[in-house]
Amino acid sequence: MEHWEAWLSVAVALLLMVSLTMKIAPHDLLALSCLGILMVVQSVTGTDFLPTPEKAVSGFGNQGLITIALLFAVVSGLEFTGGTEFATGWFLHRAKSLKGALSRLLIPVSLLSAMMNNTPVVIALIPTVSDLSRRISSSTSRILLPLSYASILGGMCTLIGTSTNLIVADLNRQAISEGLATEPLGFFSPAVVGIPATILGLTYMIFASRWLLPDRRSAVSVSDDPQQYTVEVQVDPDGPLVAKTIEQAGLRHLPGLYIAEIQRADGQILAAKPEQKLYADDLLILVGALESVVDLRKIRGLITGDDQARKLKIPAWQRTLVEAVVSPRCALLGKTIREGSFRSHYNAAVVAVARGDKRLSGKLGDVRLETGDVLLLEASLSFLHRRSESRDFYLVSAVKKGNVRRPEKAMTSVFILVAMVLIASLTSIPILTTALVAAVCMILMRCCTTTEARRSIDWSILIVIGSAIGIGLSLEESNAASNIADGILSLAGGHPILTLIGIYIATMLCTEMITNNAAAVLMFPIAINAASSLQCNPIPFVITLMIAASASFLSPFGYQTNTMVYSVGGYQVKDYLKFGLPLSVIVFLVTIITVPIIWPLN
Repeated sequence: MEHWEAWLSVAVALLLMVSLTMKIAPHDLLALSCLGILMVVQSVTGTDFLPTPEKAVSGFGNQGLITIALLFAVVSGLEFTGGTEFATGWFLHRAKSLKGALSRLLIPVSLLSAMMNNTPVVIALIPTVSDLSRRISSSTSRILLPLSYASILGGMCTLIGTSTNLIVADLNRQAISEGLATEPLGFFSPAVVGIPATILGLTYMIFASRWLLPDRRSAVSVSDDPQQYTVEVQVDPDGPLVAKTIEQAGLRHLPGLYIAEIQRADGQILAAKPEQKLYADDLLILVGALESVVDLRKIRGLITGDDQARKLKIPAWQRTLVEAVVSPRCALLGKTIREGSFRSHYNAAVVAVARGDKRLSGKLGDVRLETGDVLLLEASLSFLHRRSESRDFYLVSAVKKGNVRRPEKAMTSVFILVAMVLIASLTSIPILTTALVAAVCMILMRCCTTTEARRSIDWSILIVIGSAIGIGLSLEESNAASNIADGILSLAGGHPILTLIGIYIATMLCTEMITNNAAAVLMFPIAINAASSLQCNPIPFVITLMIAASASFLSPFGYQTNTMVYSVGGYQVKDYLKFGLPLSVIVFLVTIITVPIIWPLN
């Protein structure tokens, strides 16, 4: 590389990738900080090989980014009316076997994900999957991961299926104005690859789930292995259980629960033998299933560990139990529940914690929160509202009826979504315009309120995308992208197909390490420059990049739907590798074979 600016741009891009991979801070803060480095250096030096501050922040006005924000509002209408369940529930009730259940679940999920963001699709159907698995006497672990993967595959089929596709399409539009690309992407352009990849992928999952996914019980299902959910209760000093043995207290044969250990007030840890006496302030660590944990709270003489629930500033009649999955953006990630002052921070008490297939030991207050942890919280009903502001959690379900508040509007919300998709795909009206009209209609038709639509926008995602666009622009203006493209070309021997393979693999690995949106934005200038150097048609490289950026099947943390089902399904990381690797190979082969046929490289 000829200029120091190129080395700086590469260093900043690598810094962003490494820091996102290590999760040392919230994603949006890391992205803004890296963009800030480039802006400060350009302002101080005045170099022409880095984007000016005005150009660096131009990504925040990106048409694709604004469209994503509007689609969040559209999706909130379906979320609050139960439109997703309305569109799939009747179909699922007829399933009688695992193959039948997967067929009836994955096909509509992939279709829905092609028309809307896949995150609310998965959120809405997780409770449905629990019911479905009980009906067919199967484990949720054989259904939840295919659910996540099907939503990813479906999202590959249209420009609005994932935020990644929208961003890449808009970057391609900008490249056309700069003479680096030749044709815009249509609404169904990625479907040429996405549809065959989805068909083959769904077929593989329907038949392979029974053999490649374990019969492992979920951390939150009532019929699951009780060695998943860890709950902490304390013997009330003024209650009727003091001085009674475990047997006398009726705690020996709890349905779906067992006492793992007893911790005395002086720190002594004891085995839970039937003849063991209970004393005031004894801490009982129990392991069990969700409904058993709820029933445990009805026993007189047991209170929440450290009496956290009684300290909540919420009247008892306004409280409910909520299940939440810790997201990568949680403010308390890496801190213990006690260090993070969880109760004060969220006005919610942690009742129990589950982490994959592990049984957590010790006090709940000493548990360090990790991405994918399932928390059972006692909180107010308004907690469901507030999580949309913080995005610290993916809510799975609540004891009461979740987020569905206007079921009578379900058909209306589905109609608005279908109309938006048809108009965007069959007319020349831009997606931005149809998304704006659909968002306004969702509010006017009372599918959601203005406040709910505003809260539904995930600002963290938008900030990461806008920042990554600025960093990608610096890779281009400093000539770093062209130099990296030349490196890939030299490894590929200047062969177009081998270069296409190199772009796919590099993008896919970036997606697994960081986020799909950031990977797409950082790799786009490299792909365009590689096509330019080879004097090839750039569209095959753009489509390949678009598909590869969404192909996250090897990790629980590469895609947010994968993270959501991680603990809920009781998975291990090896399950993603074992089940996802064949799917990754399928999508890779379909892309590399199909793209050059539909869009000749030369």
